Amino acid sequence: MHAVDGSNDFDFLIGDWTVQHRRLVGRLVGSNEWQVFGVRAQVRKLMDGMANVDDNEVDIPSGTYRAVSLRSFDPATGQWAIWWLDGRHPHQLDVPVKGSFRDGVGTFLADDTLDGRPIRVRFLWRDTDTPAPLWEQAFSPDGGATWETNWTMRFVRG
Repeated sequence: MHAVDGSNDFDFLIGDWTVQHRRLVGRLVGSNEWQVFGVRAQVRKLMDGMANVDDNEVDIPSGTYRAVSLRSFDPATGQWAIWWLDGRHPHQLDVPVKGSFRDGVGTFLADDTLDGRPIRVRFLWRDTDTPAPLWEQAFSPDGGATWETNWTMRFVRG
């Protein structure tokens, strides 16, 4: 059971995972070519449970690299913020997506840019009460009127 305030919403993710990624090769360009690859992830709590981090070993066709997701909970707003740090670009944190869980679905949003144009970013967390949680990323070029899902991750323990 999750705490009413939401600070335990990501407890389902703590531990070791094998993650199956499916990512569009081109984003917001009408692509239907998907790249599939695996990741090993270790997720642990920080800051007495008010944050967590995952250390990822990403194995893509062009080579293996490391990456980190950092999540922190703000009890004043009841929202989580999520940042991504790609080891290939070690001085660049992605714009954080912010949001919360409602009715079993986590929705996190941000304004960002892609190739110099403004986009809306959405992360969705689904199936968090199952042994195989699902994360989805989508981009919107029109302020959220339409969405292109361009990346999914299915998590399996181990």
